[in-house]
Amino acid sequence: MSKFLDRMIARAKADRKTIVLPEGTDARTMAAAEKIAELDFADLIVLHGGEQIPAAYVDTLYELRKHKGLSRDDAAKLLADPLYHGVMMVKMGDADGMVAGACHATSDTLRPALQILKTAPGTALVSAFFVMVVPDCDYGAEGSFIFADSGLVEQPDSSELAEIALASARSCRNLLEVEPKVAMLSYSTKGSAHSDAVDKVIAATGRAQEKAPELALDGELQLDAAIVGSVGASKAPGSNVAGQANTLIFPDLGAGNIGYKLVQRLAKAEAYGPITQGIAAPVNDLSRGCSADDIVGVVAITCVQAQG
Repeated sequence: MSKFLDRMIARAKADRKTIVLPEGTDARTMAAAEKIAELDFADLIVLHGGEQIPAAYVDTLYELRKHKGLSRDDAAKLLADPLYHGVMMVKMGDADGMVAGACHATSDTLRPALQILKTAPGTALVSAFFVMVVPDCDYGAEGSFIFADSGLVEQPDSSELAEIALASARSCRNLLEVEPKVAMLSYSTKGSAHSDAVDKVIAATGRAQEKAPELALDGELQLDAAIVGSVGASKAPGSNVAGQANTLIFPDLGAGNIGYKLVQRLAKAEAYGPITQGIAAPVNDLSRGCSADDIVGVVAITCVQAQG
């Protein structure tokens, strides 16, 4: 295990949480549950489908969604789905978070969370990120980075991109336990190219800086200018982020998704996520290509999120 995952597990043990795993029919999920039991850092509720649904769950879901035309019978049918059942356990306080997605699409995993838990107070947007842990790497936070949005928001506008940056900075501070240095990524650095795509990143940078002037955040920056000290000093002299970034904000989901997978495969990095930010309680999605060890890592991260 990496030092990062060791820290997540130690923090999870210090303030134990209960996490729902609603994909108990998946072999990787069950292997992860066994590993988590061995490591003893969380209490787990594993759902296989067919569990009895408490009447209070049905009543609560009906009250939450009746304005959308949901009947009580429809609520009961929805809760027969382990994903809805798991999220309702979080809503009712019987669990602190949920991890799923090993055998479900992101939309299926997150839809119940958005319908039942909704967004956190003061949050304008739900987005997703990966924690990337790169071995033998001097960049970022001792080789660790936040990559966002790499899992959810496909084509953020400048306002949404700014919100993703601010949420990711909070996630960096919470999970990596370092001060965030946020790079708004582009194929341009400080006006080296001009296009609508570049203008979007420039506008997002300005919006984020206005909302959080105390935050080390800069853009637009090319990737090498963001993380390599010599390149940053050359291309963006005077920047408080260039060459030091630990939180990378990609201009769209395509770039973010390709970026994390390149680093994961070519640099043999650990990739934990997609981790959601902005939901009222932690519900995290998994890549359908995940391993049992990946699930263990995401559960540990979910525990730490629940502590906050």
